[in-house]
Amino acid sequence: MVGVVAFAFFGVVTGLIPNPLYARMVPRTALDYLFLTLTAAFLGIYSVQRTVPENWRDDGAATVGTVGGFLAFGCPICNAFLLALFGSSALTTYFDPLRPLLGAVTAVLFGGLVVYRHSRSCETCENASGTQPSRE
Repeated sequence: MVGVVAFAFFGVVTGLIPNPLYARMVPRTALDYLFLTLTAAFLGIYSVQRTVPENWRDDGAATVGTVGGFLAFGCPICNAFLLALFGSSALTTYFDPLRPLLGAVTAVLFGGLVVYRHSRSCETCENASGTQPSRE
Protein backbone atom coordinates (compact mmCIF):
# COMPACT_ATOMS: atom_id res chain seq x y z
CA MET A 1 0.00 0.00 0.00
CA VAL A 2 2.88 2.38 0.79
CA GLY A 3 4.37 1.80 -2.66
CA VAL A 4 1.06 2.48 -4.42
CA VAL A 5 0.45 5.67 -2.41
CA ALA A 6 4.04 6.83 -3.02
CA PHE A 7 3.68 6.16 -6.75
CA ALA A 8 0.42 8.10 -6.96
CA PHE A 9 1.60 10.98 -4.75
CA PHE A 10 5.00 11.42 -6.41
CA GLY A 11 3.47 10.93 -9.86
CA VAL A 12 0.92 13.69 -9.32
CA VAL A 13 3.35 16.06 -7.59
CA THR A 14 5.96 15.75 -10.36
CA GLY A 15 3.47 15.82 -13.21
CA LEU A 16 4.30 12.32 -14.45
CA ILE A 17 0.65 11.49 -13.89
CA PRO A 18 -1.13 14.24 -15.84
CA ASN A 19 -3.39 16.34 -13.66
CA PRO A 20 -4.97 19.81 -13.77
CA LEU A 21 -3.09 21.01 -10.67
CA TYR A 22 0.45 20.81 -12.01
CA ALA A 23 2.02 21.40 -15.41
CA ARG A 24 5.44 19.82 -15.94
CA MET A 25 7.89 22.09 -17.77
CA VAL A 26 10.34 19.35 -18.76
CA PRO A 27 9.27 16.56 -21.13
CA ARG A 28 8.43 13.20 -19.56
CA THR A 29 10.78 10.37 -20.44
CA ALA A 30 10.66 6.62 -20.00
CA LEU A 31 13.49 6.93 -17.45
CA ASP A 32 11.36 9.26 -15.34
CA TYR A 33 8.64 6.62 -15.14
CA LEU A 34 11.22 3.89 -14.44
CA PHE A 35 12.76 5.83 -11.55
CA LEU A 36 9.31 6.71 -10.19
CA THR A 37 8.32 3.05 -10.25
CA LEU A 38 11.60 1.86 -8.68
CA THR A 39 11.52 4.49 -5.93
CA ALA A 40 7.91 3.70 -5.03
CA ALA A 41 8.55 -0.06 -5.13
CA PHE A 42 11.66 0.14 -2.96
CA LEU A 43 9.85 2.44 -0.54
CA GLY A 44 6.99 -0.05 -0.29
CA ILE A 45 9.32 -3.02 0.21
CA TYR A 46 11.37 -1.13 2.78
CA SER A 47 8.27 -0.20 4.75
CA VAL A 48 7.20 -3.86 4.85
CA GLN A 49 10.67 -4.86 6.05
CA ARG A 50 10.67 -2.19 8.74
CA THR A 51 8.34 -3.90 11.19
CA VAL A 52 10.79 -3.39 14.05
CA PRO A 53 12.74 -0.11 14.16
CA GLU A 54 16.06 -1.68 15.07
CA ASN A 55 18.44 0.43 13.01
CA TRP A 56 17.89 4.14 12.53
CA ARG A 57 20.76 4.38 10.02
CA ASP A 58 18.69 2.31 7.62
CA ASP A 59 15.93 4.90 7.90
CA GLY A 60 18.39 7.62 6.96
CA ALA A 61 19.55 5.62 3.95
CA ALA A 62 15.92 5.07 2.90
CA THR A 63 15.26 8.81 3.23
CA VAL A 64 18.28 9.61 1.08
CA GLY A 65 17.09 7.02 -1.46
CA THR A 66 13.62 8.54 -1.57
CA VAL A 67 14.89 12.11 -1.93
CA GLY A 68 17.45 11.06 -4.56
CA GLY A 69 14.76 9.21 -6.48
CA PHE A 70 12.44 12.21 -6.28
CA LEU A 71 15.16 14.48 -7.65
CA ALA A 72 15.87 11.97 -10.43
CA PHE A 73 12.32 11.81 -11.80
CA GLY A 74 11.05 15.22 -10.75
CA CYS A 75 11.07 18.30 -12.94
CA PRO A 76 14.28 20.18 -12.06
CA ILE A 77 12.94 23.55 -13.21
CA CYS A 78 9.70 23.12 -11.26
CA ASN A 79 11.46 22.33 -7.97
CA ALA A 80 11.32 25.63 -6.07
CA PHE A 81 14.12 24.65 -3.67
CA LEU A 82 16.56 23.77 -6.46
CA LEU A 83 15.46 26.76 -8.50
CA ALA A 84 16.15 29.14 -5.60
CA LEU A 85 19.53 27.54 -4.93
CA PHE A 86 20.92 27.27 -8.44
CA GLY A 87 18.73 29.15 -10.93
CA SER A 88 17.04 27.77 -14.02
CA SER A 89 20.01 28.04 -16.39
CA ALA A 90 22.30 26.10 -14.07
CA LEU A 91 19.64 23.44 -13.53
CA THR A 92 19.02 22.90 -17.24
CA THR A 93 22.72 23.03 -18.11
CA TYR A 94 24.24 20.94 -15.32
CA PHE A 95 21.61 19.12 -13.26
CA ASP A 96 19.15 17.94 -15.92
CA PRO A 97 21.74 15.88 -17.85
CA LEU A 98 22.83 14.21 -14.59
CA ARG A 99 19.34 13.13 -13.53
CA PRO A 100 19.59 9.66 -15.19
CA LEU A 101 22.88 9.02 -13.40
CA LEU A 102 21.39 10.20 -10.10
CA GLY A 103 18.40 7.91 -10.66
CA ALA A 104 20.60 4.90 -11.44
CA VAL A 105 22.83 5.46 -8.41
CA THR A 106 19.82 6.00 -6.15
CA ALA A 107 18.07 2.86 -7.45
CA VAL A 108 21.19 0.74 -6.92
CA LEU A 109 21.73 2.09 -3.39
CA PHE A 110 18.06 1.81 -2.38
CA GLY A 111 17.85 -1.67 -3.91
CA GLY A 112 21.04 -2.62 -2.07
CA LEU A 113 19.52 -1.45 1.20
CA VAL A 114 16.42 -3.57 0.61
CA VAL A 115 18.52 -6.64 -0.25
CA TYR A 116 20.79 -6.05 2.76
CA ARG A 117 17.82 -5.79 5.11
CA HIS A 118 16.29 -8.93 3.60
CA SER A 119 19.47 -10.97 4.00
CA ARG A 120 20.17 -9.77 7.54
CA SER A 121 18.80 -12.03 10.24
CA CYS A 122 16.74 -10.45 12.94
CA GLU A 123 16.19 -11.71 16.46
CA THR A 124 12.44 -11.12 16.26
CA CYS A 125 12.16 -13.26 13.11
CA GLU A 126 14.20 -16.08 14.66
CA ASN A 127 12.08 -16.04 17.82
CA ALA A 128 8.87 -16.14 15.79
CA SER A 129 10.05 -19.19 13.85
CA GLY A 130 10.76 -21.09 17.08
CA THR A 131 14.54 -21.22 16.80
CA GLN A 132 16.81 -19.69 19.35
CA PRO A 133 18.99 -16.77 18.26
CA SER A 134 22.71 -17.35 18.45
CA ARG A 135 24.55 -15.50 21.22
CA GLU A 136 27.83 -14.95 19.37
